Amino acid sequence: MPKQKTHGGISKKIKVRPGGSTKIGKPGANHKTGKKPTSFNRDHRKGSTLSSADMNRYKKALRG
Repeated sequence: MPKQKTHGGISKKIKVRPGGSTKIGKPGANHKTGKKPTSFNRDHRKGSTLSSADMNRYKKALRG
């Protein structure tokens, strides 16, 4: 049976922290940020954590 491949798109977007939780960036912070409020830009620099349901789904795709 062939090896399970890591999902390339997901692996570029999320990082698994040492404790096992997953970090993902917030949407809307890549371009056209000049028009957006400074508070929005500041808040979106920090990542966010995935919900437990999404985390389990994504971890299956990352197992590879």
